[in-house]
Amino acid sequence: MRQNYAFAVESRVSAAVQGVLTGVADLHASWINVFSFIVGDSLIARTNARYIDRIQHTIRSSLRAMEEILFEGKHFKLVNESELPEIVDILATYLPDSIKFHQTIKTYLNDRIWNFHFYVTKTWPENPVILHFPGMTLTPNGNLYESFSVFCPCDKLDSLKFLEQEDVLINWNQPLYLNFTHNLIIEKIEDFYQDIGTIEKQYGDFYILSNSKLQDAEDEELAENAKIIQLREEHMCMIHDLYPANQMEGIEVFKKLVKKLPCYGVFSSDGELAAWMVQSYYGAMFSMQTKSEYRRKGYGFILAKYLTKIVRERGYIPFVVIRPENDASKGLYFKLGFKKHFQTIRAILRPYDLEITREQEG
Repeated sequence: MRQNYAFAVESRVSAAVQGVLTGVADLHASWINVFSFIVGDSLIARTNARYIDRIQHTIRSSLRAMEEILFEGKHFKLVNESELPEIVDILATYLPDSIKFHQTIKTYLNDRIWNFHFYVTKTWPENPVILHFPGMTLTPNGNLYESFSVFCPCDKLDSLKFLEQEDVLINWNQPLYLNFTHNLIIEKIEDFYQDIGTIEKQYGDFYILSNSKLQDAEDEELAENAKIIQLREEHMCMIHDLYPANQMEGIEVFKKLVKKLPCYGVFSSDGELAAWMVQSYYGAMFSMQTKSEYRRKGYGFILAKYLTKIVRERGYIPFVVIRPENDASKGLYFKLGFKKHFQTIRAILRPYDLEITREQEG
C-alpha cells in the first residue's frame, strides 16, 4: 500500500512537469494539484522515510528538468517551431546521413513525443550544424543541457568549429551524453576533445530500407494462431526494463510512444506477449525482442516486416540501428530490403579532472 501511494505521487509529479513543459498546463495549477493530492490523502503520514525520500527525489529531479531555456548560445540560436518544416527540407538534401535528425523533427512536428529544443548555427544554412537538447530522455542529473544530438553534413565537417567553440549551451567541463551520432562527426569531436577528456563509445550501424517494393505483411502467417496487436501502456514497463539502453531513455517516453507511434507486439493464442517492436521519437524502429520460449517461430521477421510497412505508410523512412556484432539482426533486415549506410556512435564525454576525482573518491 505504501508503495502504491508513493507511485501515485510520482505519477502526478511527472504529469505536472510534462504538462508544463509541453505547454498544456499552467505551472501553478499543476503543482497545486500535486500537493493537494498529498495533503488530501495524508500521504506523508502513511509513507515511511524510504518513500518520502523517493518522492522528494522525484520532485527535485522534476524541478531540474524545468530549467530556463536559452534562446541563443555563442554560435547557435534557438529555432522557432515555424522554422522547422524548412529545416526538414534542408536536412532532406543530406539524406541518408541526416536521417536521425530529419525523422526526429518529423515526429516532433507530427506527434510531439518529447519536448526537444532545436538550435542551428547563427549562419545557418551556410554552416549547417544543428543541435537538439536534450539528446536523450534520461540522464544522470536530469539537466536539459547535459545531453545533446548533433548533425553536420559529412562534406562540411569544418563547420563543427562552431560546436567546439560553443561554451554557452554546452559545458565541456562536465560530463556530456550524445545520442546516436554519425561516426565522422564523433571523430571530429574527438580531435578537439582529446585535450579535455575521454570518450566512451557504443557503436551501431544505420540500416535504411532501400527496397521500395516491400511485400505486404499479410503474406506471412504467424505460427500457432498468434496475432499482431498494437501494444498498450501496460506493456511498456516490461519492455523498458528489457531495453538495453534504458539508462538513456526513460519509462515516460516509452509510455508516450505507445500512445502516438506504431508499437506492436506478437501475442500468443493465450494472450501472452511473445515479441515486440516500437518506433522511436527519432524515427527508428527499435527495441525488438522475442521472449526465449517463442524464438525460432519467425515472429521477429514477421513483426519487423509489419512495422516497416506501417512506418512507411505514415510517411516516415524505415530504419534501424544494429550493433555490429548482431549478425542475426543484420540478416533479418537484409532480407527485408534494408541496407547499411553508416556507422553511428552513442558517446559519453568525461573531462579528465572529473575522472581523476572519481578515481580518488573510489
